[in-house]
Amino acid sequence: MEEANNSKSITKKEEIIQEIVKIFWVFLIGSIIGYIFEMIVALVQNGHFVTRQGLVMGPFIQVYGVGLVAYYLVLSKIKLKSYVKIFFLTMFLGGLVEYIFSYLQENIFGTISWDYSYLIFDINGRSSLLHCIYWGTGGILFTKFILPLIEKMNTLCNKKSFKMITILLVIFIVFDILLSIVAVTRQEERKNNIPANGYVDEFLDENYPDEKLKEIYSNAKEVGK
Repeated sequence: MEEANNSKSITKKEEIIQEIVKIFWVFLIGSIIGYIFEMIVALVQNGHFVTRQGLVMGPFIQVYGVGLVAYYLVLSKIKLKSYVKIFFLTMFLGGLVEYIFSYLQENIFGTISWDYSYLIFDINGRSSLLHCIYWGTGGILFTKFILPLIEKMNTLCNKKSFKMITILLVIFIVFDILLSIVAVTRQEERKNNIPANGYVDEFLDENYPDEKLKEIYSNAKEVGK
């Protein structure tokens, strides 16, 4: 009986690990898809490529990654068959994620990367009916093409090589997020004429000056400007 309980416990633990791995890969895939989508949008709008990144290193825009994670967490549980229901559900989820990200960026960093107030049916400029429709369309594509692949990852998750790749990527993404946060925080300090205090600040001033960050976050604007 005790061995059976241990076996069940191990299985449950493996299931939890597999689910975490899947969530990470959904985030990663979504962040990369978002980057590609934004590059295409920028190309259409400007006639040339413009870098639109969410992090200082790599082709990632995390709002899309979190949006797809929201899709996965909800859709993988409720198993909707109707594309109409999927459309409206993911339309809401995507719009909510977009709104929250815009709110947090404005209140934490004092900048915004999008403002939809020029559109009809906008939601405080943070989202809009048009962009919610985009999210809903993306939800259908996610359900049709990406979700089936993610659900088949159990075998892959058990392979040591895949686990190692995932661990390395997690470390890289966490480092990238932390570096992005401190780089933007240091940029705000420079605007307030706060001198570098120690090696980290000097590293950030040298490697991520205002010009570099403006190039990386080409869409970011200070609130009120």
